[in-house]
Amino acid sequence: MGKLKEFDITFTNNKVVYSPGESISGSVKITTGTSLQYKAIKVNCLGSCGVSNKMNDMSWTLEEQYFSSTLSVADKGILAAGEHSFPFQFLIPVAAPTSFEGPFGKIVYRVRAVIDTPRFSKDYKAQRPFYLLNLLNLNQVPNIEQPSYAVTTKRFSYLLVKTGTLMMKACSDQRGYTPGQIIRLATEIHNKSGKDTGCVLASLIQKVTYKTKRAVFDLRTIAEVEGAGVKAGKHAEWREQIIVPPLPQSGLAGCSLIEIDYFIQVSLKSPETVVTLPIYIGNIAVNLIPSRPIPNPGPEGVTPSAPPAEEDLEEVLGAGGSVNEEIPTKSHSQQDQSGQPPTMSPSAFSYTPGVDFPPSQRHANDTSTPLFCVSTGATIPFFTEGNATPVPTSCPLILPPEYSTWDFTHEPPPTYEESCSSNNSSFNNSRPQE
Repeated sequence: MGKLKEFDITFTNNKVVYSPGESISGSVKITTGTSLQYKAIKVNCLGSCGVSNKMNDMSWTLEEQYFSSTLSVADKGILAAGEHSFPFQFLIPVAAPTSFEGPFGKIVYRVRAVIDTPRFSKDYKAQRPFYLLNLLNLNQVPNIEQPSYAVTTKRFSYLLVKTGTLMMKACSDQRGYTPGQIIRLATEIHNKSGKDTGCVLASLIQKVTYKTKRAVFDLRTIAEVEGAGVKAGKHAEWREQIIVPPLPQSGLAGCSLIEIDYFIQVSLKSPETVVTLPIYIGNIAVNLIPSRPIPNPGPEGVTPSAPPAEEDLEEVLGAGGSVNEEIPTKSHSQQDQSGQPPTMSPSAFSYTPGVDFPPSQRHANDTSTPLFCVSTGATIPFFTEGNATPVPTSCPLILPPEYSTWDFTHEPPPTYEESCSSNNSSFNNSRPQE
């Protein structure tokens, strides 16, 4: 660095994850070997988003800026040889969106320091990223505590001349979850034909929309469960669970270029039948009001946030008449060969203020701080002394991406609003308009 031995930016208390409306402070540290003349030393705090049609391309097609503040910490002068420190402080706007990093776009925040030197001399620059978590409170989403429900009827032909009818209903216990919670899924299939169906498949799907000139839809299967088929003439039910892994929040409020949606998709390959259940992933869990007294509310009278009882799902699915049999599960991406879900450290899940993990999930030797999920499969600690760079994680609850089969023209599932406003909530009848 020539005359400079050190040029670095540090944040107060080594904090790297902040909230909108919060102040970010720190200092610029400069160590020089000889005297250094300068015109000004400035610090800039910037928040912006960029998207592209090409994967991992930093030449953004479209950009938007959330804020840019510049502070002059020293005017024209000479830095004597030795160590120097210049404090700074910025206020983060309340409307800034949560940090996010994806293959076709990013929401990024950084602090940059510049030593502006006289003409013909080299300017010196240093920067350090930080991350923003704009909490999504699920309790502010209308009807979030209600089940997400979809039904479809399929008429199909088989053996050339025969026809049959299949009815499939699917229901999740509620519409909003936080990482670490369990999605309880119930599916009912009434096979009114003389042909056995194919296997039933339930998938947790993430859809990220990058709003370039030609929108890019990045669909990714997060978790997958496969059940057996339904015999001819049978009426069967399938109940399964999916653990919500560390995932970015739904929506990304405040950002107009990137949008995140989540769906539970239940499908049959034969006959081809699909329904989708829109859900939200947030940071503050749904505060369910129990419909009946709970005998043991827990310590200090706090009622645990738990999904509705199975009887509630039966009220939704029970309209199809008596069920002849149960559908067995063949495979589950979140279970090992023993059939048990993998053990996860509490710090692997996104941070939710004021929420603690039960004693059974705490580890005596686990002193790690909570992690912020900045993208699917990558997390960042809230405090760190080193460079704040997202660390890819091999979370056993998340399937690896299959970009080899990714297609720009893939039909995206409907948005939550489109699904709710549709008379028929089936996937096949909810095509977005071009």
